[in-house]
Order: sequence, then C-alpha cells, then structure tokens
Amino acid sequence: MDLSRIDLNLLVVLEAIYTEGGLTRAGERLNVTQPAVSHALGRLRDLLGDPLFVREGHGMVPTPLTRNLIGPLREALRAMELTLNEARRFDPAVSEKRFTLGCRDAMELRVLPGLMRELRVLAPELELATVSFRRRDMEADLFSGQLDLVTDSLLPRSRNIRHAHINTDPLVVLARRGHSALAGGLDLAGYLQQRHILVTSRRTGPGLEDFELARRGLQRKVSLRCQHFFAASRVVRETDLLLTMPGRLAGLINRDRDYALATFPLDMPPQDVYLCWHANVDNDPANCWLRERIIAALQADSGDAGRWTG
Repeated sequence: MDLSRIDLNLLVVLEAIYTEGGLTRAGERLNVTQPAVSHALGRLRDLLGDPLFVREGHGMVPTPLTRNLIGPLREALRAMELTLNEARRFDPAVSEKRFTLGCRDAMELRVLPGLMRELRVLAPELELATVSFRRRDMEADLFSGQLDLVTDSLLPRSRNIRHAHINTDPLVVLARRGHSALAGGLDLAGYLQQRHILVTSRRTGPGLEDFELARRGLQRKVSLRCQHFFAASRVVRETDLLLTMPGRLAGLINRDRDYALATFPLDMPPQDVYLCWHANVDNDPANCWLRERIIAALQADSGDAGRWTG
C-alpha cells in the first residue's frame, strides 16, 4: 500500500469509529457530521479493499483487518501527537538545541558575556554558535535554518524578515591615553590630521564614517584595515592611530580607563542595530525565547558599558 494515497485524516476517523462503536458518536468526537464520517469510511474501504466495519444491530463491528490495524495505528497516532506537541514546546532547562546567531564583532563583545552567563543557569545543555554572515545570503540562510537570528543594521529587506530594534550607538574616537590630539578635545581638523584604523569585514571599500566624510568632500588617512575592534584597540594602545567605533563597545574596552575617548567630530546619525529573524519562526517558542534573552542581555549591558566618556 502506497501511503501517499491515504489521507491521514481517514486513519483518525477509523480509530474514532473503532473506539466509539458507531458513526454518529465518532462524528461527535471529531466534531464533524455523520455523513462526513460515512464518506471517509467509504473512501478508506475502497483504498484498503475491506469493509473494515460491519453493522450489527445499532453498532459497528470491526473486521479482522481492522482489529489487526488498530493497535499499531493507535501507537502511530499517539507518537505523531506527542511529536507535534513537543515541536510546539521548548523547555530551556533540558533542551539540547543548537542555535546559530549571525553576529558582527562589536555585538559579539557586547551580547555574549551576559547572554552566556544567563544561559548557563537557564539552559545548561543549550549550545550557541556565533558566525559571520553575508548580507546578500542572510534571508536565504534564515529561511533554511542555517541561521536562527542575525544582528545587523536594517538595510532594505523583504517582508519575510522580521526585526526588533536592539541598539542605538553614537560613534566615538578611541586613542591611547595621553594622545596629544585629544588633549584639548578633538575637532574635525585634528581628526583629519591623524592616521586611522578602519575595522570592517570587507576587503575593500569605505566605512560608515568615511561615507559621512565624503559627503562633505573630506577624506581621512587609513593606515590599518582590520577585521575586529578588539585587535584594533590593542594597536591603538601601542601607537598614535585613532579608532572610530561604537560608543557602547568603546565603554567595554575602556572599563579600566586605559584609553582616551572623544566624540566623533561630525554630526551623523547614531548606528542602529536590529535583531532579525525569518517569518517562518515568528511564533516558534525556541526562537522567541532566545530573542528575549538577547534583548535582555543587551538591556543589562546598556548601563556601565554606555558610559564611555572620560
């Protein structure tokens, strides 16, 4: 028998008739009419080549084939029900689920310490991986499940991408402590006289601050292009290079006051970061739970980490 020919609802009807002993009571249990139950039974009889039930008085007596089927059928229906119910539940305390978060360097440093501290308590068996991602592949990776969530700026996206705003961050300038350029406050002329580090995952092209400078017909001198803010900050401490970066991240790096900081000397909008996911997991309990935990971790981080001045 080819299962593709059988509507699984017919098997549910078969089990209900067997349990209730009649078409009317089976219909009441399934919340359908008696003719609908009779029609389903007729289809199943044709498919299996057996009457399945014979009428005896006011009841329906199962045939030998039905009696042989009913035990395994009930086990299969129960297993399917348990599987579907389990898929709708998520218990972080026992889950061994693996989440994959597309995340840039700056957000990794901000979100992971607090998030992992909480997960070790609430979800000790859960596994989390943060990975790099390409914007052009982001929607496809979220749809396929290769990524569960992404933190990124909100560029034009399709209706299938859901998002929540999680961060607004002004740019600041990080320098080694005692750097002469920041001694009396950093203005635009002083900024442009210095040499800089650009942190980017791209091999070529300008940064956000360079776009803003270019709009004014200005250009800075970039001596080092690297991938990670932490590595760049170590270079800053050993040289006279300046690093333009998100303010909250600068606050984390400068917790021990090893650096000098100044406001970015151009009026430009702060950087907005969003948590993004695909519409197909909008109501998924596991994905919803992780989204809540990430947002909570960032809210907890927004105190001392945001106090970058000094």
